[in-house]
Amino acid sequence: MKLSALIFNALFVTASVSLGAGKDVPDIAGVRIERNVPYVEKGHERHVLDIYAPENAKNLPVMFWIHGGGWQAGDKSDVAEKPAYFTKKGFVFVSTNYRLLPEVDMGTLIRDVATSMGWVHAHIADHGGDPSRILVGGHSAGAQLAAILCTDDRYLKEQGVSFEVLKGCIPVDGDTYDIPRMITVTETRQAVYGWPMPTFGHRQKFGNDPEKHVDFSSVTHVAKGKGIPPFLLFYFSGNPETRAQAQRLAEVLKAAEIPVTLSGKSDSNHVRLNNGIGVPGDPATEALDQFLSRIAVP
Repeated sequence: MKLSALIFNALFVTASVSLGAGKDVPDIAGVRIERNVPYVEKGHERHVLDIYAPENAKNLPVMFWIHGGGWQAGDKSDVAEKPAYFTKKGFVFVSTNYRLLPEVDMGTLIRDVATSMGWVHAHIADHGGDPSRILVGGHSAGAQLAAILCTDDRYLKEQGVSFEVLKGCIPVDGDTYDIPRMITVTETRQAVYGWPMPTFGHRQKFGNDPEKHVDFSSVTHVAKGKGIPPFLLFYFSGNPETRAQAQRLAEVLKAAEIPVTLSGKSDSNHVRLNNGIGVPGDPATEALDQFLSRIAVP
């Protein structure tokens, strides 16, 4: 059993590290790409973002994207077909980097993403975007970051950004919207099968403190009247953890009367689900089309 646990953990780490090799996305016809734009003056090498804007863009809605990689890896280039999809839809697409664990703690990491969002709000009009119409999305670790930014308004308030500008939130296959439950599931499974406990699992990544685990969970901060935007929650239905976490967040959103759509995909996996978004004919793309139509963006 211990060997099985090691194999599982190795596969998970490999998948996380493979997210985003730091390569530039190929040019897209009719799209202006600005790479490695700093969002902190004289900041860290990861305080940069990429902007994809249709030629002659003006006052277009913005899709702000957060990459995955277990909060320890990944890159803003891990966007697959999303820039082409969103720019064709009449959006400016922004993909951001942020500092990673263990170089910084989780609170600092989240604030990096909020700082990037603050820069976008302040400057995106110069790049053809409308700062009053922003969608936030992300995959895996980026899904947790997107969800916390769109539910816990403290981070964006620090950047002078109101929830009023948020028009939608699109987390993709996250497993940490309710961190205490995820920790319980993981550690119970390890104990039942006699597998070793993770040395740098969710418990440690989120501060090894029950109060922090609650505070970094988006379900904690959902409430009526905050201006929380509509959610489209993607999940791979073959993964019981991401399915349960998406359903858990959806229940809390519904209880607060916040519009939420669940989109589960079975013929996929954690990576293919993310990469299929924007591909014509893919079920995830069709769900996204319908979501954008419902929220009237653009």
